[in-house]
Amino acid sequence: MAIEYLKRGKPEAERSQDDAKVRSIVEGTLKEIEARGDAAVRELSEKFDNYTPPSFRLSASDIEALMNQVSSRDMEDIKFAQQQVRKFAEAQRASMLDIEVETMPGVVLGHKNIPVQSVGCYVPGGKFPMVASAHMSVATASVAEVPRIIAATPPFKGAPNPAVIAAMHLGGAHEIYVLGGIQAVGAMALGTETIDPVHMLVGPGNAFVAEAKRQLFGKVGIDLFAGPTETMVIADETVDAEMCATDLLGQAEHGYNSPAVLVTNSRRLATETLAEIGRLLKILPTADTASKSWEDYGEVILCDTYDEMLAVADDIASEHVQVMTDRDDWFLEKMTCYGALFLGARTNVANGDKVIGTNHTLPTKKAGRYTGGLWVGKFLKTHSYQKVLTDEAAAEIGAYCSRLCMLEGFVGHAEQANVRVRRYGGGNVPYGEAAE
Repeated sequence: MAIEYLKRGKPEAERSQDDAKVRSIVEGTLKEIEARGDAAVRELSEKFDNYTPPSFRLSASDIEALMNQVSSRDMEDIKFAQQQVRKFAEAQRASMLDIEVETMPGVVLGHKNIPVQSVGCYVPGGKFPMVASAHMSVATASVAEVPRIIAATPPFKGAPNPAVIAAMHLGGAHEIYVLGGIQAVGAMALGTETIDPVHMLVGPGNAFVAEAKRQLFGKVGIDLFAGPTETMVIADETVDAEMCATDLLGQAEHGYNSPAVLVTNSRRLATETLAEIGRLLKILPTADTASKSWEDYGEVILCDTYDEMLAVADDIASEHVQVMTDRDDWFLEKMTCYGALFLGARTNVANGDKVIGTNHTLPTKKAGRYTGGLWVGKFLKTHSYQKVLTDEAAAEIGAYCSRLCMLEGFVGHAEQANVRVRRYGGGNVPYGEAAE
């Protein structure tokens, strides 16, 4: 392969050091929340958000007052976006069927899709109020018919953000808390004196939120590892540098550690995109953030062939992959590791982030190798069951079971089967012997 890096990001060793620091801070903070509950949560909120209201949970009248501050146009836009998210989630839910099948005479197997019983939805909002994240988690959980949906978001400039609260409420949240960061996900997962713990945590967040979810996994379920935003543009000469640079910086503005990668087979496009990024960073209002991300985490990778571009893309397994080539559907067919694909120049990652209807909570840090993003199915647990309807079936399957248990040395297991053979098949199987 002839793969050339025209720009590299921060070395992997330095990134690992950053991750180690985050892990240590999160571990200590979660121990504090577990030990001291509400007191620890209140101290953390004061320290990081300078926010200590009488109650972190919003009352019905609080929610109503905040929603009244949202303009009618903004409210209509929020409702439109939620309608798109719900439509797609409802179609996905309809594809998930309960099944029951008779695998042999008298033996019935099945599964049921049961909603997770309580979910904590984290909606980022300290730096930018992430209105759309409420649709992605809260509204999708609502489509899955989760009975208890709680949502938490940090204060924005010292107060609850009206648009985010409106989106949470319209999405179907049963409890809304104005809490951010580790203290929010920790409180929802571990529980405090005033917050009952949930069974599952979902939603994106910064490196600290993502690491907190990782450490809490096992005590509660999580949707996936959804940390700082990542974006990749796969492009050839069918598009220009302005389009590529805009798509890269549009995601780099999320935070100071948001990887943005251009993969191309055109040296001209690569060099022109680098120049265009330099131009845009002089005029972009969020350039302080985007330029730091681009400096430390931006990469431009030049390949010879489309097969090389595909191999590089699958190896990186980026969260968002914008494909703008003369063979977009070829990438759709061939790519195996990513969060979500955005195919063709007419669409873009911001569509998926905000309004088009696909979910924007997606795998990061190469997690796209083993999981997809948040969707209605993440809120559903597929549980199997079995029934044996006839004496003949009980005796027949029991005989097989007994012999297979003895093959492994599990005498007690075998006897569970043997008692059924004796009871329903008329067999006389002594204790501890396999049914013949």
